[in-house]
Amino acid sequence: MRILIVDDDPVLRQILQTYMSRAGYDVALAENGQAALDIWERETIRLVITDWMMPVMDGPELIRRIRAVSAPAYTYIIMLTAKESKGDVIYGLEAGADDYLTKPFNTGELRARVKIGERILNLENRLNQTLQQMEELATLDSLTGLLNRRALYTHAEAELSRSRRDRNPVSLMMLDIDHFKQVNDRHGHLIGDKALRLIADTLKVNKRPYDWAGRWGGEEFLLVLPNTDESVAVTIAERMRLQILDTHLSVATGVLQLNASFGIASTASGLGLSASTSELYHLDNLVARADEALMQAKELGRNRVCVFRSNDLA
Repeated sequence: MRILIVDDDPVLRQILQTYMSRAGYDVALAENGQAALDIWERETIRLVITDWMMPVMDGPELIRRIRAVSAPAYTYIIMLTAKESKGDVIYGLEAGADDYLTKPFNTGELRARVKIGERILNLENRLNQTLQQMEELATLDSLTGLLNRRALYTHAEAELSRSRRDRNPVSLMMLDIDHFKQVNDRHGHLIGDKALRLIADTLKVNKRPYDWAGRWGGEEFLLVLPNTDESVAVTIAERMRLQILDTHLSVATGVLQLNASFGIASTASGLGLSASTSELYHLDNLVARADEALMQAKELGRNRVCVFRSNDLA
């Protein structure tokens, strides 16, 4: 762990650096609060040992500056000072210090208090990892690793709101694996699951960084394409359709080739209308249009891309 030691006394800085380095810590040094703040902002060091009385910026002000920043991770701060009255202790803690040690101090006690800080920071790390895992479980489809339907709906709503506000098009691409029931019936659900993961991986690789891809349900997938009109959406869908055609899945009887049908719906068809009256900005309506285009692709023979058309919006 990296520690920032802040003290205007060069001798004490050297003593602390030597002792903490021998204890296995990587040490950064600063001679006053301003220099320490510059280092902290640049490196976001998570454990700080600071003196109270220093030129330019003292310890309490340094602590207040650190606490005022919305940093992604917590910084544990120990204040070292010759001030030892109860009022001084309270003042230092109210400034935001986590611990307080008076000079002269016992090096063993300092190390113990640093260990306490390290344990607290490690606990925060584990908590953040757990929260991240829980968030992933809540937003990702467990089989494919794509967004689940609820998370996809949330992102799609946000993109539609942005589209309506900025008057930029957003398109939905719905795709369905052709003859997927036959895959399950002939080869079993384990092969069906592999097929779903294979399609999902193809979507991940071929979508743009700012597109949202998720499993809508069963063998259906939905992609949200921001700032994308119908023609660009069709180009993307055709690329994905061909990539899926190139994917092959090994089965007991040989090799299984997969293909998919695509349906496209876009707000671009309604950009000439008043944003307050255009139903294209309602997600459920846009999903229904993409689904209708998908059904048309199925009816026309599958393994193709169709775009929703409406005479009312022509």
